[in-house]
Amino acid sequence: MVSLLAVAGLLAACAGDDSGDQEGAQQEVTEQQGPAGAVPEGLDEFYGQSLTWQDCEDYATSDTASMAFNVTGIECTRLTVPLDYAKPDGETITIGVLRHKADDQQRRIGSLIMNPGGPGAAGMPAAAQTASSATDSPLSKRFDFVGFDPRGVGASEPQISCLTGEERDAERAEDDEADTSPAGVRKQEEDQRAFAEKCAERTEHGEQMLANMGTRDVVKDMDVLRSALGDEQLSYVGYSYGTRIGSVYAETFPDNVRALVLDGALDPNQDPTDELVAQGEGFQQAFGQFADWCAKRQDCALGQQADQATEKFQELVQPLIERPVEVGDGRKLSFDDATTAAAQAMYSEQLWEPLNSGLNELNRNRGAALMQLADLYNERNKDGSYATTQDAFTAVRCVDDEPVTDRQELLATERKYKEVAPFLDNGQPAGGVRDACAFWPVPNTDQPSTPEVPDLPQTLVVSTTNDPATPYEAGGKLADALGGSLLTFEGNQHTVFLQGNQCVDKIGADYLIDLKVPSEGQRCS
Repeated sequence: MVSLLAVAGLLAACAGDDSGDQEGAQQEVTEQQGPAGAVPEGLDEFYGQSLTWQDCEDYATSDTASMAFNVTGIECTRLTVPLDYAKPDGETITIGVLRHKADDQQRRIGSLIMNPGGPGAAGMPAAAQTASSATDSPLSKRFDFVGFDPRGVGASEPQISCLTGEERDAERAEDDEADTSPAGVRKQEEDQRAFAEKCAERTEHGEQMLANMGTRDVVKDMDVLRSALGDEQLSYVGYSYGTRIGSVYAETFPDNVRALVLDGALDPNQDPTDELVAQGEGFQQAFGQFADWCAKRQDCALGQQADQATEKFQELVQPLIERPVEVGDGRKLSFDDATTAAAQAMYSEQLWEPLNSGLNELNRNRGAALMQLADLYNERNKDGSYATTQDAFTAVRCVDDEPVTDRQELLATERKYKEVAPFLDNGQPAGGVRDACAFWPVPNTDQPSTPEVPDLPQTLVVSTTNDPATPYEAGGKLADALGGSLLTFEGNQHTVFLQGNQCVDKIGADYLIDLKVPSEGQRCS
């Protein structure tokens, strides 16, 4: 699952950065707005803590964050929370928080807390980008836009740390997945086990931190944040995996919910294997839309026959398994990087042009453009280091879901994925490789389940008809489970709210401001 932030960052990088510098250093301001609303027993000091707001420059831990923070009107702070909520008197950690204050403070409703997805995506850059792009939205007048980096992520401390930049580069270049011989499977599983061990060894607090990285812990952090900001109830916008955060928050703190916008929903009751297959179907459907668009162009890298696009794409990328393409600085474009670039481009029609350009380059045995797309997906910084996203993605997933260890189930899932998403197929037999979660040093603490929240205030679920990562049907299931309203967007992209569609943005703003839900069957295009 990729966050909204990855797409926004990629678009900004392709277009160039035209934002202005922040206007001078910001003075520190300490506020105590909490405790507000209900306070769980033993957590008074956390819920009532003061927050010291300051300039955001020192909070940027990636190129994406540095670019996002290059705007005016934002301020940052650190929220202190228990490492383990079962031991509130034990170790503490901090959560990075960014705020853009409401333009009309006299009519301010409260804070609008946002999460861009992942899991593992940083919320501070996402909130900064939204505040910068949504200046004409009535939401910017009535709400403080607030983003937080979930525990272990970005500016939150300590960070999850598993692989060095050099190790991540090497992992991407290897294309080990193509070797599904018994020896190849053993090698891949040894690498997965080593990854899990490195996460425990290199992350501060080790296994204790890994055990408390899940969604159940993130929603507790978010409730502390709500109170420290002075809000008796939560107003929240969650994208993609952020919809799981929203639904788990609703189950955990139902009386603290004011409004939830959940865009690009995960099926709340879908196990990881079914979710993977459904996502593969979504990517293939989006690739078909890309192929139709491309076939109308004289410069289409895949030719003018859309029904042959998958075959043409594979003719281009499968040779990379044996002959990766040099891209400079000692790096080579692998099959994995090329398909990552293509999958990234399925998240937004605005990325189809860069993908076609990259595939035309590959036709000429050049790979720089596709590598740029893959680097931005993986959040590789200019200095060769990486943002925390990929490490955190695995850390959260391994404690949120029960690991799949049955070889036959893994083989069946892999074969099904190749069947439903043939453009991503490496052309090799299924291997049934167990991933890092099978070797994770701590047990899972959660699993997918249908939320049961009677008497929850009305929620708004937004679902896109041709969403490649979170299929449209999942939105309807989540809306039904929460007793909320479903807004359908007819389009080809992953998530849509506050991204420029006037119909969706107006309905979402009306809901968040006035708690007005759309009529049944409402659609936007």
